[in-house]
Amino acid sequence: MLKDRRLTIRTLLDVFRWRVGMTWLLILAETGITVLIPLFIGFAIDGLLDHEFLAFVHLAALLAALIVIGVARRVYDTRVYGTVRVEMGKALAARFASLPISSLNARIGMGRELADFLEETLPAALAGVVQFVVSAILLFFFSPVLALAACAVILVMVLTYALFHTSFHRLNGALNEQMERQVRILETRRNNPVHHHLRRIRRFEVKLSDTEAVLYGLIFILLIALVLFNLWYATQFLTVTPGAIFSIVSYTWEFAEAALALPITLQAWSRLSEITARLEGRQVT
Repeated sequence: MLKDRRLTIRTLLDVFRWRVGMTWLLILAETGITVLIPLFIGFAIDGLLDHEFLAFVHLAALLAALIVIGVARRVYDTRVYGTVRVEMGKALAARFASLPISSLNARIGMGRELADFLEETLPAALAGVVQFVVSAILLFFFSPVLALAACAVILVMVLTYALFHTSFHRLNGALNEQMERQVRILETRRNNPVHHHLRRIRRFEVKLSDTEAVLYGLIFILLIALVLFNLWYATQFLTVTPGAIFSIVSYTWEFAEAALALPITLQAWSRLSEITARLEGRQVT
């Protein structure tokens, strides 16, 4: 399926478009139901306080539908992306057959990361976009100030990540370069080179982890500030029911959770851009 084609995310989406498209439809359905839950919980709270149970029944039905769709998607996903990994491995084994086993082994592992991106990171980003849009619309419905605060946080998050992009790309490149040497070094069966190799891998992984920690620390500060601001504003300046306040806080938190998918996706894309260049045989810088 992938013979003589560029090994990129775009190629995988083209070759497996119908199968991946079905997983995306299931993701959209699951996400659509998920983002409605806080609203229906708010309705149920207000209804139960007034001794009315219809909204409570609607909430139960919505949760049941979420379970069915969520289970079906996970069963289907495993089969689809398992096939993608097999085809990617076959294509890489054929394309880089002349490379040393060390490099070939590492590149097959890197190729699996493209399938991992399709199965895990990209769906999370897709779900995050849906959560962004729906949460922002519903927050705007309660008050434009709540939605504007959320959008301002997203803008600052993107600008914050931009400061880290080059570091992620450089560190991932160094880690991948070292991993390509692993089998060759292990074949020497000499303690010093192996220990030196393992220490270098650890050093790159620690640097990546430290960079991630700083980035996520800054992002969490922004998101916590958003949650606290919207809770304060809703209770101090809006005349709404307890159920509505719950919905506002829940959608602000959902917005914050969806926002976390943004740096994860951008960071994964930084790594994949380096991997794609390596799999295409282009110069990696």
